[in-house]
Amino acid sequence: MNNRIRQILDQITALEDELQKVVEDQEGRIRYQIEDRRVVFEQTIKAAHQRVKLGVFRWFLTVRPQNFITMPIIYGMIVPLALFDLFITFYQMTCFPIYGIARVKRAHYIVMDHQHLAYLNIIEKADCMYCSYAVGMLGYAREITARTEQYFCPIKHAQKILSTHSRYEHFLDYGDADNLHGKIEAFRSELAREINTKKNTEKSTGK
Repeated sequence: MNNRIRQILDQITALEDELQKVVEDQEGRIRYQIEDRRVVFEQTIKAAHQRVKLGVFRWFLTVRPQNFITMPIIYGMIVPLALFDLFITFYQMTCFPIYGIARVKRAHYIVMDHQHLAYLNIIEKADCMYCSYAVGMLGYAREITARTEQYFCPIKHAQKILSTHSRYEHFLDYGDADNLHGKIEAFRSELAREINTKKNTEKSTGK
């Protein structure tokens, strides 16, 4: 990777960090706190949420017919999703220690907090929690797969692909055969350093 590409990637990372800070500042204006993983709103905000809450009966009257028809298909997907979750978790728990790769923490991807929103009725909360699990689990699986790709085959594709994972842009260019195996070992060493970084972070934070 040439210096110009690395410089642009560093700039992208800095902008993403800045965006995250702005988003966090914006969320802070809504006035809520997180206490033991539970989101707690100020009483005035909570009361306002309750006023706009749509009751279950009224909610049923507003649902489009096609949503009712497809509901069994949507919720039936929980079975393959849960099985995928189980198998990929088993994979990383057994193989990542052997490869020297830091395990991906599920809690960083699967976040269930929409049930604390008072403006959602019980059905809307269930829908949101299902979506949160599905999207979070797929993100969790994607990171596991990305780390596996970095270990075995950190090579870009010849064709541009959409929505690449965060590690992809640092991979080797397609057709770059110069010292291939040495470079792959360097990628593996980077994965090993992530374990040490994780351990040092946990020690410093007491987690």
